[in-house]
Amino acid sequence: MDSQADHPKLEIFFFPYILGGHLIPMIDLARLFSSHGVKATIVTTPHNVLLFQNPILRDQQLGHAISFVTLNFPAEEFGLPNGCENELTTTNGDMFTKLFMAAMKLQDPLRKLLSETKPKPDCLVSDRLYPWTANVTDGLGIPRIVFDGSGCFSHCVEESLRVYAPHERVVSETEAFVVPGLPNKIELKRSMLPDYVKSQNVFSHFLNEALEGEINSDGVVVNSFYELEQAYADFFQKEMKRKTWHVGPVSLNNRSIIDKVERGIKTSIDEYSCLSWLDSREPNSVLYISFGSMPRITSAQLLEIAHGLEASDHPFIWVIGRILDYSSKDKQQVEMALLPVGFEERISKSQRGLIIRGWAPQLLILEHPAVGGYMNHCGWNSIIEGVTAGVPMITWPFSSEQFYNERFILNIIKVGVSMGNEHWVPLKELPRVTIKSDKVASVVNRLMGSEETEVVQMRKTAAEFRDKAMQAFQEGGSSYNNVDAFIQELKSRRKVQNGHL
Repeated sequence: MDSQADHPKLEIFFFPYILGGHLIPMIDLARLFSSHGVKATIVTTPHNVLLFQNPILRDQQLGHAISFVTLNFPAEEFGLPNGCENELTTTNGDMFTKLFMAAMKLQDPLRKLLSETKPKPDCLVSDRLYPWTANVTDGLGIPRIVFDGSGCFSHCVEESLRVYAPHERVVSETEAFVVPGLPNKIELKRSMLPDYVKSQNVFSHFLNEALEGEINSDGVVVNSFYELEQAYADFFQKEMKRKTWHVGPVSLNNRSIIDKVERGIKTSIDEYSCLSWLDSREPNSVLYISFGSMPRITSAQLLEIAHGLEASDHPFIWVIGRILDYSSKDKQQVEMALLPVGFEERISKSQRGLIIRGWAPQLLILEHPAVGGYMNHCGWNSIIEGVTAGVPMITWPFSSEQFYNERFILNIIKVGVSMGNEHWVPLKELPRVTIKSDKVASVVNRLMGSEETEVVQMRKTAAEFRDKAMQAFQEGGSSYNNVDAFIQELKSRRKVQNGHL
């Protein structure tokens, strides 16, 4: 009989992009696969290891085979401070460019690591923003799987825009057009499109490389579940020819309170204080507001949001990240977090609201019964976590593929209302005040205080998708089975390579 040594545990290397919106779900993904019996090795920087060492240690204590290996991040070479790769202050245009260039320098250290690993890993799961990993894995004969930080829907929209270019046939930025060839009628405006879609720039060429890398990969792992975007999962696989495994929502791998709290950057509020505040609220009465880790809101827009929330008279938890002010003479982006005079004192005294500056225990907040709405920027992590919690949303996209994701929420799964922003914001451009306080109050009141049929239906639909997400992730569900199918395919590939046919 063959010994265990003859058949070592399947090993997958996970190589996340360095920023939190990519790093957090990839860590969840690695932990998920290790819970299915895989040896999971996470390749990241020493600074990022510090952010996740506690949950990984807990997994190891449960007997899961999961660990880190580190690659030194060349920050100083590009004039960046050490440990900058997960600091929110690096997300202005110039710093982001330097960060991006520094990340490209990880290619040779990764090649050295993989070539020296014996036996070689069965697979590398690489973030989509590392298309150059294809050169590394091809040379070493290691299968490469792309981890997609968004759902299939946004990539189907991207493909249609690339192939048909309907935005080139409209005469103004505000004229609506239909995105051709998709299973549903989807309308956008030129003003909602990224600058790298409307005209070719450096990032356009990079994304073309990423697309080429995805096409030539051995498949794509998606943080979504099949029942959420069935038509677009099929379109992505059949029409766009991507081999795909939907394995999410990966955030559901965080089952304990401590796991939900310790997901990256340390939270800025004690989780028990936050939960205690929520416990005192009626079911579905609290609006949760968070626009992610990338600052896209000016201090002037912040004031409009504050006035609108106060006028709406609904309880809220508002996560205020780093707000950028562009008013200084030298045009440097300065951190600001200005609120109306007396605003915090009034909401604190009345217990109307809770303000969190920095990082929040988002999973704990969203799943609390008191939370009945979620205002967010339509990043995929926010969407999938909101869907998993069964919470209807107020959509306020700013950049990246967020306007595509907004259409998914509004037109496909129909669990949200739009704040009405129609202007994509580049990193290097001054964000404008696009939404006034009266509009903020009106939209909040509609979602949180209205009993109109459409809003009631949204709540029902959101709850149904929450249940479907749970079922997909549990043993026997579609995502659970996809994880096992992925593992079995790698095992079969190993047998073929070892000549055990």
